[in-house]
Amino acid sequence: MSLSEKLLAPAVRPAVSADLAATIDTEVSNKRGLSGAAIKTGYAAAKKKADVPKVLNENLEQITAIFDPYWEQFGGQGDFGAYLAGRGDEVTSDILKVADARAQATSRDQISKVYGSMRGKAADLIKESLPAIGATLQKHAG
Repeated sequence: MSLSEKLLAPAVRPAVSADLAATIDTEVSNKRGLSGAAIKTGYAAAKKKADVPKVLNENLEQITAIFDPYWEQFGGQGDFGAYLAGRGDEVTSDILKVADARAQATSRDQISKVYGSMRGKAADLIKESLPAIGATLQKHAG
């Protein structure tokens, strides 16, 4: 069974979306310094315009599809977050392709604007968050 099949199951999906939103909240709140302040400000602005768990739930098919090939290669043994972190550049590139396409397709100008202002730092932010994202996904994949 693929990671997507496990995470998109009706009994699991709401918890996956909620936990991913909590993971993002934690990762953002842990950022420090000037760039951390900018990230927190941008994320707070985005949260005013969008319900993060709802947006994650609406896009969960695309999100989980990014991780399917990595989960298959991983084989379900060990720490998926560490596995993803070991392939940080590749995983980050795959995530950004989807995020860029979503930002271009959104009708919400404010979301697109906030994303555009943070896009330059996005690769670093994603790489730093891969262990936590992987742990969250693995938690629900069983």
